[in-house]
This record gives sequence, structure tokens and C-alpha cells, in this order.
Amino acid sequence: MGRFPFLGLIIAIISLRTRDFVCNGDTSFVGCLESDREALIDFKSGLEDPENQLSSWQGTNCCQWRGIKCDNRTGAVITVDLHNPHPLSSDPSSRYGFFNLSGEIRPSLIKLKSLRNLDLSLNTFQNIPIPEFFGSLKNLRYLNLSKAGFSGAIPPNLGNLSSLQYLDVSSQFSSLAIDNLEWMTGLGSLKHLAMNGVDLSMLGTSWAGVLNKLPDITELHLSECGLSASLPSLSFVNFTALAVIDLSFNSFNSKFPVWLVNISSLLSVDISYSALRGRIPLGLSELPNLQYLNLAGNDNLSASCYTLFMGSWKEIKTINLAANKLHGKLPSSIGNMTSLVDFNLFANNVEGGIPSSIGKLCNLKYFDLSGNNLTGSLPEFLVGTEICVSNSPLSSLMYLELSNNQLVGKLPEWLGQLENLVELSLNYNLLQGPIPASLGTLQHLTDMGLGGNELYGTLPDSLGQLSELSILDVSFNQLTGIISEVHFSKLKKLKLLHLSSNSFILNVSSNWVPPFQVRYLDMGSCQLGPLFPPWLKSQEEIMYLDFSNASISGSIPHWFWDISFNLSLLNVSFNQLQGQLPNPLKVAPFADIDLSSNIFHGPIPLPTVEIELLDLSNNQFSGPIPPKIGESMPNLIFFSLSGNQIMGEIPVSLGEMLFLEVIDLSRNSLTGNIPSILENCSYLKVLDLSHNNLTGVIPWSLGQLKLLQSLHLSSNMLSGEFPASFQNLSSLETLDLGHNRLLGSIQPWIGDGFKVLRILKLRSNAFTGKLPDEISKLSSLQVLDLAENDLTGSIPASFSDLKAIAQEQKINQYLLYGKYRGVYYEESLDVNIKGQFQRYTKTLSLVTSIDLSGNNLGGVFPEEITKLYGLVVLNLSRNQISGQIPETISRMRQLSSLDLSSNKLSGTIPPSMPSLTFLGALNLSNNNFSGMIPYSGQMATFDESAFAGNPGLCGAPLVVKCQDEDSNQGGTVENESDNGFIDKWFYLSIGLGFAVGILLPYFILAIKRSWSDAYFSFVDKIVDRSPWVRNRGATRRRKQR
Repeated sequence: MGRFPFLGLIIAIISLRTRDFVCNGDTSFVGCLESDREALIDFKSGLEDPENQLSSWQGTNCCQWRGIKCDNRTGAVITVDLHNPHPLSSDPSSRYGFFNLSGEIRPSLIKLKSLRNLDLSLNTFQNIPIPEFFGSLKNLRYLNLSKAGFSGAIPPNLGNLSSLQYLDVSSQFSSLAIDNLEWMTGLGSLKHLAMNGVDLSMLGTSWAGVLNKLPDITELHLSECGLSASLPSLSFVNFTALAVIDLSFNSFNSKFPVWLVNISSLLSVDISYSALRGRIPLGLSELPNLQYLNLAGNDNLSASCYTLFMGSWKEIKTINLAANKLHGKLPSSIGNMTSLVDFNLFANNVEGGIPSSIGKLCNLKYFDLSGNNLTGSLPEFLVGTEICVSNSPLSSLMYLELSNNQLVGKLPEWLGQLENLVELSLNYNLLQGPIPASLGTLQHLTDMGLGGNELYGTLPDSLGQLSELSILDVSFNQLTGIISEVHFSKLKKLKLLHLSSNSFILNVSSNWVPPFQVRYLDMGSCQLGPLFPPWLKSQEEIMYLDFSNASISGSIPHWFWDISFNLSLLNVSFNQLQGQLPNPLKVAPFADIDLSSNIFHGPIPLPTVEIELLDLSNNQFSGPIPPKIGESMPNLIFFSLSGNQIMGEIPVSLGEMLFLEVIDLSRNSLTGNIPSILENCSYLKVLDLSHNNLTGVIPWSLGQLKLLQSLHLSSNMLSGEFPASFQNLSSLETLDLGHNRLLGSIQPWIGDGFKVLRILKLRSNAFTGKLPDEISKLSSLQVLDLAENDLTGSIPASFSDLKAIAQEQKINQYLLYGKYRGVYYEESLDVNIKGQFQRYTKTLSLVTSIDLSGNNLGGVFPEEITKLYGLVVLNLSRNQISGQIPETISRMRQLSSLDLSSNKLSGTIPPSMPSLTFLGALNLSNNNFSGMIPYSGQMATFDESAFAGNPGLCGAPLVVKCQDEDSNQGGTVENESDNGFIDKWFYLSIGLGFAVGILLPYFILAIKRSWSDAYFSFVDKIVDRSPWVRNRGATRRRKQR
């Protein structure tokens, strides 16, 4: 009997222990329901499981199967979680598509009466519809079908799931759709709704009203749903528990929904890239719980930075307002956002500088103000850093992005104290001064971007200690000095090195082996020579190489072509490299090759693979263009052989390069005809075949190149007429057909065909007929050169309507065409000034010129032409023009060169011409001008050759004096208005002096008789003693006898 109490105690302990197991969820003592197990087996039989991940679905206890959970007491299945833990977008190092289910979803799931959670997300069910029987799973609380490969309409009977709290049917590629959302009102318990990527474009504005009937909703995700109607205004907001709302990547084209400001529970708001416009409500800053705000990419949202960021922003961690229209300066109160982690105002209109109060932002990790109008400087000191735990400036900051602004001043020393900085981007500002050596202490730095500023001094050798650095960009500055091996001593991870457009001198030993394996090496304008750098041989990963203008001479070593096969960019232009290149060239597919401006010779090399850019201009290559060049490079975009010694004909295979944008074969010795097959190059923007020996007519087919912007066929031996098909070239800006043998008349359609034509050069041909009035319709025309033809008639008065010449060109813009990956065709033109041709390139857009010299034009000088106030060069010489130079020529204030020589002009030279202060070249010789030359002001700078051959002219600088010209005046004519004033006073003073001299003695002598007698007695004595009087007296006496 004594044992029973002890046995009872053991039984009691076992009972309590068993109860603990059950209460703690250990299901090893509870088996699943047989009906549920059978349902799951049937469900599995419809699935395709290529990785056999459901291999554990065996035995009687389904509660132990993978993805299955049961009720601890009843054994009923409550969870089926078969989501793919390794979706296709995960880390590529993981198993691709691991646990990727597909196949049929059988309705046996309905038998799982206690099912609460169903997760089939991130699988690939191959565009099958969402099964309608899901709406019969009455106890379902969690349903996740996101990105599982379903398509078609979402079944409305999901609205029967009144207990559902979590619904995620997010889709990829809009494969799921809803055209009516009313069924969702049945989901009264719903808290989380995600339909990202579901096509809701048919809903209009009704969606907001329906969702407003879900009072418990806390998260709403409707990104990329095709919503395009305006965001509705809600008079009453029902979902007051809403914490997260995501409406990003839609097309609302409406104002910001102000009703969001009334939902104080909001934690996260994302309406980025959704075409919102208008002002950002200031009330957002007063939402007490708001932590995340993303309104980026709407383009038309505006706000004053100063006003917006003066608000509370109590809990804010992320503000992303990139790509909008924020303006004004940042207030110092931005330092009060002490919880701020991510601040992004990229691509706005923010002005001023960076407040020093950002030093208080102890948690700040990302700070991006790139692409704004910041004109201030970086603060010399940061305020409030003492409140941070680390007591150091911005100790959490990892990314500082301030590129593409106008920041000035020096780089502050605190930049070198950002101990956790990973990326520093200050590219393309106006920063000056030296690079602080303290930047070399930033041991976490991977990206340093200081390019495109005005930094000077030397490159600190401390940068060589940045062992994590992968990108170093100090290009386009004013840096100088020697770069040695010390600058790279620990840069083992360096992949991109940009040193171009400075004045560096690389001084390393001949056997130096860099510690890095760089991929992008940009050292243009650095002095690397005199020989090709031998250390490059160790760079086996190099993909982009720019050694342009690097003072390298000699030949390219053979070993280089062993590593060049990986190059996508090879630029060694503007050096003194010589020798013959290997043929074929070894480069990477679709590479850019620029070997221009060297001394390479031999035949034109072709690559082993297709490339997209080939520039061999300004070398000494010879021989013909390879006949099958089009077959070798069918995808070529930029092609230049300009300035070589190429002979032979243009191969017709060029017409097989369908993507060509630039063909420049100028300044060679090409012969034969222009291939008409070039019309196949429909993307062509530049065709320059000038300065060759081409013959034949201009192909009519060139008129099909509707994207052509610049056409140069000058200095050849082309014949025939101006092709009428050219009127289709509506994009043409430059047309240069000068120095050929073209004939016929200039057709009136020229004024209608070329809407954007800047330059029209037809000089030195055999064109005849009159100048068409329609030329005046060329509203963009700046250069008109029709010299050296046989044109007749008068100059149309309508030329005064040439709008681009009638106004001064104040904005200089480089005329660059066919720009491709930094290489482009730069427009240039020879303009005749004072009988000599001057080439304009960089300032060509400022040149305005009319040259009609060497024709048979007659009629009077049109006064209307003096309305071209912006004209810089006017040459009408060697014609038959008569009449006078209009007095209004003084209004042409921009005139720099004027040549009216060898005409029949007459009359006086307008006295207003000295006011043409910009006039630097003048030729009025061989006309019939007469009168005095107005030789003052600017006119006094020209010698007699400018006026020779005008017999009627007189005065300086000619030796011929004018008749009324005083000899001691030297022919100088003073300003008329001033002279008239002086002359009046001169004659008045003479008259007064004469009157006083006569009348004053008379009055004196009349008053005093004794003085009168004495005075006349004295006069008589003087007269009697005069020889002239004595002679006159003797003569008279002889006559009396």
C-alpha cells in the first residue's frame, strides 16, 4: 500500500508534463485529421514539384509535413504555406528557381475546414486563373497569392471571406485584373490589402470609395495598377487606422489627395511616379507618426523648401521628393529632424547652400541633393555634432550626393571626418581649392566623385590608402603635379579610374605592376609618354581605355593586342602614335574605336567583330576603303576616315550599314560617283564627302535621308542640277555644295523645304537665274553663301525677313551632330572675310553672313537689307549693283566685314558709317563714290586700299585733297554737329571783334578833338612813308601829264 502514493505522484507528474507539451504546441502527440491528410494528398497530386520539395508529405501525421501547421488540440490543418523561399529575383548565387511549384490547384483544399492561412506566393502556376473555390474557405484569415503566375480576373467571391485579415494578390506584368471592386465590401475584417501590379484601369475613381468602407484597413498597396483617373476627394475618411498607403507608379494626373493629411495614424506614404501635380500640403509635416514619405518622380509637385521643412516632422525617417519642382533654400530647421535617415531631393530647383545645422542629423545615412541649383558653399563647420553619441560629424552618413549643382568654395575639412562614408559625389559643381588630404582617412569609402569642378593643386598621395575604393573620379579639373606609385599603393579594389582633363604627369617605374585590376581607365590629357605605358600589360580586366592626348609616341606594342579583345572602348586619339595597325583589330563586340589624330599608316584595318564606332580620321592611312566594309560592320553608327590618303571609290556596301548616323570621308582622294544606295542609311544625320575628287550628279536618292542634319559635298567635281528631292530634307541644318560644277537655277521650293536650315553654301558653281524671294522664308538661316556663280537680277528686298540674321546671335552653342558615346561630328565652315577664308567651329553659331560676290546681280542697293541688325559679314562685291549706300547702314551695329567693291555704286559715303564700331574689314574700292570720306571713328582704321578706284572721292586716307579742305587740316573732317556749333561762335567772335575795332576809336576821337587831330596827323605820316602810296602817287602824276 505504501507504493500507491508514489505511483500516483509519478502518474500526476506525467499527466502535467503531457499537458505542458500540448500547451506548448508540440504536436508529436496529436496526429492530423485523416480527412485533412487525404485532402492534402489529393492537392499534392495536382502539383508539379520539379525539386521534389514535398517529399516529406508521407506518413499519417500531416502536421509534420513541410509547410503544414495544425491546431494543437484538434489536429486540424490551419496553415498551408508553400511559398517559394527562393524566387527568381533573389540572389543569383542561390539555386535558381528552387522550390518552384506549378500545375493544378485541386478543390480538395475546401475539405480543410479549419484552414486559416494559405500562402502560394512566388511560384509559377503558368497563367492559370485564381480558383473560385478559394471564396469558400470560410475560416481563411491570411491569403497570399502574390506573384505566383496567376492570370485573368480575380474572382469576386473572395468577398465571401468575411474573416480575412490579410490579402495579397499582387501580380507581375498586369496579368491579373479587376473591373469591379464592390465585392471587397464583404471583407469587413481586412487589415492588409496588396494588389500591386493588378490591372485596375477599369475602375475609374470608384476604388477609393469602396476601400473607404473598410474601417480596419491598416495597409493599402496599389502600386502599378494602371489607375489613371484623378484621385478622388473624400468628404469623410473612414479608414482612420490606415498606417501604410502605396499608390506609386500610377497615372493620376491630379493634385495631391489632401484627405491623407487628416489620417493621423499614417506611418508610410508612397505616391511616387504617379503624375501628381500642384502643391505639396504643408500638413504632411504635422502628421505625428509619419516616418516614410515618397513623392518622387511626379515632376510637377511643387513646394517652397523653406516653408515645407519648417514643419515639425517629428518622427520622419525618410523623405524622398526627387524629380519634382521644389524651390527655395533649405532652412536651418532641417537640423531638427533628428530621426532622419534618408533625405532625397534629387532633380529639383533647390537653391542656396547646405545649412550647417545638418550636423545635428546623427542618424542620417543618405543625403541626396544632386541635380539642383545649389549656388552656395558647403558649410565650413557643422553645428550641433556634440549631441550625437559619437561626437563626430554625421557619424552615420554613408552616401553624400551633391553632384550637378553650382556649389562654390573649397572642400571643407569635415568631409575627411565622415567615418562611415561609402560614397562621396560632388561631380560637376564649381568647387575650387585643393583636395583635402584628410579624405585619405575614409576607410569605408568606395566611390569618390570630384570630377567636373575647378579644383587645383596636386592629388594627395593619402588617397592611396583607401583600400575599399573602387571608383576614383577627379577628371575635368585644374589639378597638376606628379602621380606616382604611392597614389595607388593600397587601391586593390579600384575598378574605375578617371583622371582625364587635368595636367597630371604619371611617373612610375618601368617595371611597376599596379595593385588593381581596373576595368575603366580614363587618363586622357595626362602625360603618360613618351612611350606606350608598359604597366598596362598587367591589366587583364580592362574594358574601357582612354589614353587620348597623353603625349604618347612610337608604336603600339604587340602585347597590347593580346589584352585588347576585351575592350569596349579604345581611345588613343591625339597622340603621335605611328606604325601600321594589325588587321584585323581585336576588340570586344560592339566596341568604340577612336584612333584619330595620330600618324598611323597603311591600309584601313577592320575589326574581328561588329563594332559601333570607328574614327580613323587625321592619320596617314592609304589605299581603298575595303569593298566589304559594310558586311564587316553592319551595326556601325559613327564612321570617319576624314583627313587621310584614301583613294578609290566609295564602296556600295556602305549602304548595308543601316544604323549609320555619321559618315565623314572628307579630305581624301576619293573618286567615282556617290553611291545612291546610301539612301538605305535612314538614320544618317551627317554626310560629309567634301574635298575629294568625286564626279557625276548628286543622287536623287539622298533626298530620302529625312533625318539628315548636315550635308557637305563641297570641293568635288559634281555636276548636274540641284536635286528637287532635297526639299524632303526637313531636318537639314547645313547644306554645303560649294566648289563644284552644279548648274541650273535656285528653285523657289528651297524656302519651303528647309525649315531649320542654318547654313546654305552654293558658292563657286554655275548657277544661273534670279535669286528667289522664297529664300527669305528660311527663318533659321544664318549663313547664305551664293558667291562665284552667274546669278542675275536684283537682290530681293524680302531678304530683310531673314529672322535669324535680323537679330543678334548672343548664345553660343556648339553645333554637334551624331553625338554618340562622347564622340560627335563638329560642324565647321569657311567664311570669306576680306578675301580670305576663315574657318569657324566653336563660335559658328554666332556667325551671320551673306556673300553674293562674284555674280551678275544688278539693281540698286536695297535699303531693306540694312534691317538685318544681326548681320556680321556682308559681301556684295564684283556685281553690277548701283545706287547709293543707304544712310541707315549705321543700324547694322554687328557688322564686322563689309565688301561692296567692284560695283557701280555712287554718291557719297554715308557720314554715319564711322559709328559701325565693330567694323574690322571694309572694301569700297572700284565704284563711283564721290565726296569727302568720313574719315573718323572706325573709318579712320582703314587705309587707302579700302577706297581706291573711286575717282570722285577725296580726303584722308587718300592723297587727293578736297577743294574746300584747308591744307593744315590734313583732310580730316570733324564731327558735323560739333563743328557747326564751333563755327557759329567763330564767326560771331570775328564780327564782334571787327565792330569793336572800328567803332571804339571813332567814339573816342569824336569826344576829344585834340586826340582826333593828333591821331589823323600820325596816320598821314605813316601813309606818306609807305612805298605803295608813293608809287601810286607817281603813277597818278604821270597820267595827269
